[in-house]
Amino acid sequence: MKAVLFEAFQQTPKLVTLPDPSPEPHGVVLRVAATGVCRSDWHGWMGHDSDIELPHVPGHELAGVVEAVGRDVTRWKVGDKVTVPFICGCGACPECNAGHQQVCLNQEQPGFTHWGSFAEYVALHHADLNLVALPEDMEFATAASLGCRFATSFRAVIDQGRVSAGQWVAVHGCGGVGLSAVMIASAAGANVIGVDLDPAKLALARDLGAVAVLNGKEADIPDAIREITRGGAHVSLDALGHPATMTNSILCLRPRGKHVQVGLMLGEHATPAVPMSKIVGQEIELLGSHGMQAHRYGAMLGMVASGKLDPARLVGDQISLAEAPEALMNMDKFRSVGATVVTRF
Repeated sequence: MKAVLFEAFQQTPKLVTLPDPSPEPHGVVLRVAATGVCRSDWHGWMGHDSDIELPHVPGHELAGVVEAVGRDVTRWKVGDKVTVPFICGCGACPECNAGHQQVCLNQEQPGFTHWGSFAEYVALHHADLNLVALPEDMEFATAASLGCRFATSFRAVIDQGRVSAGQWVAVHGCGGVGLSAVMIASAAGANVIGVDLDPAKLALARDLGAVAVLNGKEADIPDAIREITRGGAHVSLDALGHPATMTNSILCLRPRGKHVQVGLMLGEHATPAVPMSKIVGQEIELLGSHGMQAHRYGAMLGMVASGKLDPARLVGDQISLAEAPEALMNMDKFRSVGATVVTRF
């Protein structure tokens, strides 16, 4: 198979030919039809993820068609159109037994714990637990984002933030995760404020339902949000993963508000200082959000089917596998509007 491989961190990945994978007894092999280029992949390439063993094939945000099935798999067959959460549960630990596969104690992640989807084929584990059937009419480029960005945002807004109609929600960082959060919170009836440095991304946030947008270069973000909301946001999400956006997210909240950390804080940003006096004095909730379980996809896909959510609007550039190395290395430059997706292999 053709695949993107890097043999050292922070060195240019190469397009190479590798052996096709075989399914584990409990797994499947997918023919990859689309895979997103995500900032998490960039973190992995930078060397920020201790799970990665070199040489490595990245890619965790994917959709495709089942090509081969392990002997113990009962729910899936060759030809099924599927996606998978980027966190795959083991099905045997206490967290999986409680339905919390997104924090599985023995979790596996394509593109991190094993080779991923920047390839023509990818092996996925514990298929009966982790795979998600896709609507036949959904484009693969749209479906790829359901494995990470869109599903992660859905859990962050709906399950962790518990956003409800009439609340004020601030979204700091309008990349793929942040724009997804804007759309989802707006669909839930919230008044959403989008924050970014890029006017094009802020314009798209407005198109997706934000009632106000703020450019971080031009405003004191916490003060501006408190003024717009007359007291502060009820829920605020750091969708980027940076000490500045995390701090702004906490400081913009009203008393007893919720901060949801969605963007990864890795490398030099792994242990940021937090404004603890506000957290204690105003009883602020700090919540992490890490992917979403396969069994929760039904709620999200139901909103897509009804027309309340339209993840297709978040697809940006569609590129070839040969273009993926450059796109991966440039993820920290935040050039693209919407999600960049590999659709040509």
